[in-house]
Amino acid sequence: MNIRLQKIAVLYVVILMLTFNFAHAQYQVPSKPTVQTSIYDYSSLLSPQEASALEQKLIRYSDSTSTQIVIAIINSTKGEYINYLATNWAQEWGIGKSKKDNGVFILLAKNDRKINISTGYGVEHLLTDKMCNRIIQESIIPFFKKNDYYGGLSSGSTQIFKVLTGEFKASSFPQQKSVNFEKIIALIFFFIFLILILKNKKNRGDKNGGNRRPTSLLDAILLSSLGRGNFSGSSSGGFGSGGFGGGFGGGGFGGGGASGGW
Repeated sequence: MNIRLQKIAVLYVVILMLTFNFAHAQYQVPSKPTVQTSIYDYSSLLSPQEASALEQKLIRYSDSTSTQIVIAIINSTKGEYINYLATNWAQEWGIGKSKKDNGVFILLAKNDRKINISTGYGVEHLLTDKMCNRIIQESIIPFFKKNDYYGGLSSGSTQIFKVLTGEFKASSFPQQKSVNFEKIIALIFFFIFLILILKNKKNRGDKNGGNRRPTSLLDAILLSSLGRGNFSGSSSGGFGSGGFGGGFGGGGFGGGGASGGW
């Protein structure tokens, strides 16, 4: 009984901490870029040669499969939960192809020592949360621990290629047994957050003309539960060398993926 009470107490503390964190999250997603390509290094972490090599690798993959894998590197999320910052970012930019929702967004926060892989609805049946987690833990973080950020991002993207082309099967990943307590926590979080966001939306009304981007975990969960797959705007034409042909035009990010730190 004492153990159960301790777990409940921890749950309440976590809820309070997350709620406070969401209320004070300050990171502003950059405007959708004119040149829509695969690498956005806002931290100047990669050398020009490394960034170019990785960019071309991902563009070639997109040209052959139509799946867009985009990497953004920032210094810090400024306290915002990286999973949902990445979801909102990918959703707002509309990464992936129109009507396919086949985008993959990798967000690296250098100073926070955190990385997230977010998946669009069109690829998450292959690139599952467990697979994303394993790619992060086994193919990316070992390089990051050696300060080899290019090596980690290149290795991770290669493993994503393999998963999406069927070289890695779900059966090759260790299966984890379900824990009833975890399911209960997930349900509690969902209903609490749903109530909070509905309450907030009611109080705010429609101050932003109905086009407000999701800025918190609450919005991401609500979008996911409602199955809203095409939040982003339309893409604009083709771009020159170094960009995705046709640009971004997808979206459909509902919180799928995984994150990790080192």
